[in-house]
Amino acid sequence: MKENKYTPFLYILPAFILVFAFRFIPIMLTFIVSFFEWTINGAGKFIGFENYAHLIKDPDFWTSLVNTFYLVIFVVPLSIVLSLFFAALLNQVKHLKGFFRTIYFLPFVTSLVAVSIVWKIIFNQQSGLANFFLAKVGLGPQGWLAESRGIFTLFFSHFGIHIPTWLGGPSLALFCIIILTVWKSLGYNTIIYLAGLQNIPKEMYEAAEIDGATKTRQFFGITIPLVSPTSFYVLLMTTITTFQAFAQIYLMTGPPIGGPLKTTKVIVYYIYETGFDNQNLSYASAVALVLFIIILALTLWQKRLERNVTY
Repeated sequence: MKENKYTPFLYILPAFILVFAFRFIPIMLTFIVSFFEWTINGAGKFIGFENYAHLIKDPDFWTSLVNTFYLVIFVVPLSIVLSLFFAALLNQVKHLKGFFRTIYFLPFVTSLVAVSIVWKIIFNQQSGLANFFLAKVGLGPQGWLAESRGIFTLFFSHFGIHIPTWLGGPSLALFCIIILTVWKSLGYNTIIYLAGLQNIPKEMYEAAEIDGATKTRQFFGITIPLVSPTSFYVLLMTTITTFQAFAQIYLMTGPPIGGPLKTTKVIVYYIYETGFDNQNLSYASAVALVLFIIILALTLWQKRLERNVTY
C-alpha cells in the first residue's frame, strides 16, 4: 500500500491547531490592540504608536524591566550551577535513587500558590523562621519582604561602607523572590541534568582515571563539556520562565504597588496591573509585546550561541 505523503502532517495537525489558537492568534491580537485606545469596554480610536512612545518615557516600565533583569541575572546562573551540582551528587547515589529523585522533584510539582504562601511565612519579619535562625547565629532580624534596600547596600553597610544606590543590587525583598524561584525550579533542572550526566559514557571517566586525572579535572574536562547541550536547554527554559514570573511576586509582595517601593514589580506584574487594575488593555498589550520581543531576541541569541559552542 502506497503511503500518503500528507500523513505526517495529519499527526502534527492537532498540535499545530493548539499552537495557532493559543499562541499565534493571541500574539497577533496583542499587536493589533497595542495600536488602539482599548479598554475593558472594547476598542476605541486608532492611536498608532502612542502607547510605545509613552512606554519609553514611563518610569514604572523601566523600573519593572530593571527588576526583571535582576531576577533573571540571579536566578538563571544560580539555577544552572546548583542543578548541575545536585545532579552530580545524585548521579553518585547507589541506593534509593528513586526516593532521592522524588524528594528533589517535589518542589517543582507542588502548587506555586502553596509554596509562595509557605515562603511568605518563612520570611515574616516578626515570626518567620528566617529571622529565628538569624537570631540563633547572633545576627539581627531583617525586613525581608518589607526591605527595599539592595542586598549589596545591606552587606557593605555592616562594614560601614556606603555604596551608590545604583550599585545596591536587587532589594532584599526581590532577593527573597529569587531564593523561592531558584528553589522551585531546582528539582526539574536537576532531573534534566541527571539525564544528561547518565548519557556520558563511563569509559571516558575510566580512561581519565588511568591517566591520573583527579575528580575535579574530570568534572571540568569531561562532565561540563559533554553536558553543554543540556546546559543550553536549561539556560533557555529557565530564562524564558523567569522573565514570565508573576504568581510568586503577586502572592508574596503583591498589591498595591509591587513590594516595598516597587522593588519587586517585574514586567509581567506591571502588565497585569496596567491591564486589569487600570483597565488599559492597549498599553498593557504594548508592554507585553516588548516583553515578547526581548524573550525572542534572547532565545535566538542563545540558540546561536549553542550552535557556535556545540558545533
